[in-house]
Amino acid sequence: MTGPDKNTKFPLEHYNRLCFLKNVVKNPNIIVGDYTYYDDFENVENFEKNVKYHFDFTGDKLIIGKFCMIASDVKFIMNGANHLTEAISTYPFAIFGNGWENAMEGKSYPSKGDINIGNDVWIGYNATIMAGVTIGDGAIIATNATVVKDVAPYTVVGGNPAREIKKRFSPEVIERLLELQWWDWDIEKISRNVQHLTGNDLDKIVE
Repeated sequence: MTGPDKNTKFPLEHYNRLCFLKNVVKNPNIIVGDYTYYDDFENVENFEKNVKYHFDFTGDKLIIGKFCMIASDVKFIMNGANHLTEAISTYPFAIFGNGWENAMEGKSYPSKGDINIGNDVWIGYNATIMAGVTIGDGAIIATNATVVKDVAPYTVVGGNPAREIKKRFSPEVIERLLELQWWDWDIEKISRNVQHLTGNDLDKIVE
């Protein structure tokens, strides 16, 4: 028992609105781990359309771990959306040229860095993740949440801006899970443990 083929585009037979995402994305600055899936109400090709303001010249990356679950209409707002906030005007004069080309000479638009999504992260319908955010392993992002700051591992957040709702487990269990890093096991070991991974008794995990 080795589970589904991680290199297949559509792992559910006769259903083409759920994909293993790494086999769909084409942008080299979007990096996706094995078995992470994206489910879209219309077309899985919408995923890259929902990675907004992701311009080549900004060089930022969207990095998503393994075994993540991403619902339809989830949006990622990349650094190309950023404008000057400390200046008198936030208007991007330079991009329009025609005598305005030098408006940004000696200056640069703000960048908050890459978006990093951990492993085994569930992102609910229509959530929005902002540039520079890191979401820890095992976190849950509620439907319609707008995430503007980092989310700790195994934490549930919701709202706009997203705030912590609860921790999924005790600090001791979270520490054990982060040490376990089950998503990095070989697929045979994961397959041997799928019943235990869908339970809540860590002591039943088998080698």
